[in-house]
Amino acid sequence: MAATLLPTISQASQVRMERFASPTLGHDYPYMLYLPDGYTDSTAHYPVIYLLHGSFNSHRDWVSRGALQRTADRLIDAGHIPPVVIVMPGSLSWWVDGHNEPAHSAFINDLLPHVEETYRVGRERHHRGVAGYSAGGFGALNFALQYPQRFGAAAALSPASYLPYPPDSSSAYRHPAFLDENGEFDHALWEQVNYPAHLEEYRLRVTPRPADDESDVPPVPLYISAGRSDVHDAEFHARQLRQTMERIQPTLVNLDLYPGGHTWKVWRASLPAALNFMFQYLEGPEETP
Repeated sequence: MAATLLPTISQASQVRMERFASPTLGHDYPYMLYLPDGYTDSTAHYPVIYLLHGSFNSHRDWVSRGALQRTADRLIDAGHIPPVVIVMPGSLSWWVDGHNEPAHSAFINDLLPHVEETYRVGRERHHRGVAGYSAGGFGALNFALQYPQRFGAAAALSPASYLPYPPDSSSAYRHPAFLDENGEFDHALWEQVNYPAHLEEYRLRVTPRPADDESDVPPVPLYISAGRSDVHDAEFHARQLRQTMERIQPTLVNLDLYPGGHTWKVWRASLPAALNFMFQYLEGPEETP
């Protein structure tokens, strides 16, 4: 299907809407794509960031509400981050294999291979990052913990990674991803997919064995943000997440707090800091040998 070009803020970068047939989902998988200035005329392989959206939102949100193109153009033009390809996929299921859609499996098994076969992006962990807001932060954190061999950095903005369960105000209680056949919130599924379930395996993978100086898989540096007046008490949960991760990787976790709630004001403000943080650990474009 032909790409749909969207109006651009900068004539140099491109933002367009794409889709491909997903065997896991059984239907088309939509995503927005940001290509930086120079991509079309280059032969280099670029780093790629997967930028996830929140609950009941869509792949269009980072472009239409998050000022993604303007922010990326500005950071690249200023030399704060290298040119990067940014993929903004869509999910109906909180980035988990939920009751309504196997979004987790589709992301790993379908989207990543499709992007790497279709665009000139690096295929090593130092060229791949994952980030998101709210439920997308929940998903980004889980992908980083479960696949540290794939992702070289991660960012979770107001992550909906609540413990032990979501607050009463959370949309998780009415999201079809977590509603069982009786329409009830599936507490067991929440426990199965939330980040504490992945911590011990992650710790064992990224912690050097006693006789080794380094582990086979390095830890994934993690940026966290939250609004101080978040209706879901995201600051409390973000602090809890930071403390947990610092026990595993004490120098590779950063938490920023912003004025505001569970809103785009906070996520737009967080995005530059998140990208800057991730590119302390990710590498820029590499020419093909």
